[in-house]
Amino acid sequence: MLLEGKRGLILGVANKRSIAWGIAQSVAREGAQLALTYQGDRLKENVEELAQNLDRPLLLPCDVTRDEDLDALGDSLRKEWGGLDFVVHSVAFALREELDGEFANTSREGYRIAQDISSYSLTALCRRTVPLMQERGGGSVVALSYLGGERVVPHYNVMGVAKAALEMSVRYLASDLGPKGIRVNAISAGPIKTLAASGVHGLSKMLEYHRTHAPLRKNTEQAEVGDTALYLVSPLSRGVTGEVIHVDGGFHVMGMAAL
Repeated sequence: MLLEGKRGLILGVANKRSIAWGIAQSVAREGAQLALTYQGDRLKENVEELAQNLDRPLLLPCDVTRDEDLDALGDSLRKEWGGLDFVVHSVAFALREELDGEFANTSREGYRIAQDISSYSLTALCRRTVPLMQERGGGSVVALSYLGGERVVPHYNVMGVAKAALEMSVRYLASDLGPKGIRVNAISAGPIKTLAASGVHGLSKMLEYHRTHAPLRKNTEQAEVGDTALYLVSPLSRGVTGEVIHVDGGFHVMGMAAL
């Protein structure tokens, strides 16, 4: 059991298709005790239902745009556990209207919202959880990204810019937190049909293109991302920090498809 006796926090479980849920299943399988967050009563019911498949996880409310919620999250974890071994940040959001048309037409408010929720929240979350990981002698933080943060992807627009900021945040945080024994990495997952991804226009075509052009000729599976996160929060990756690991069947290496 790679994570026996370890305690981890996972943000971003919305339903059974969530990447965060795939990660929760992988780390729980290896013995981790988990805390899951939810935003609002609508998602609380979904998380409660999924939690029945785990070993008595903590369920805690958290809206990452509210400092008071993040403070309360940290306080609750300290009260319940005293310390923390790993954190998984699988949170992203952009206004649907900002994902259509040209990026040049992005509104100031749309840009702010995407950056606040999808990027800055990682830094804000680390500020509250680093002391908890230090109590356990160090830890691991994993964030979720996508290729649209490196290259232009149609209809990804402001979310791509937010993911680019997220990936750079991972590197700066890795530098800051490494001396404290805390590693920070990201997973750049291939497209998966999640609740968040449903807001991207043309998702079905994107999935089909990925399946036919990725070197492995398959779409990315939830469990593949989950098992990569398991590696990153386990001692197996003890020498890895500041990395963005692609779990996309090799799609990111392609420059041009076969003619």
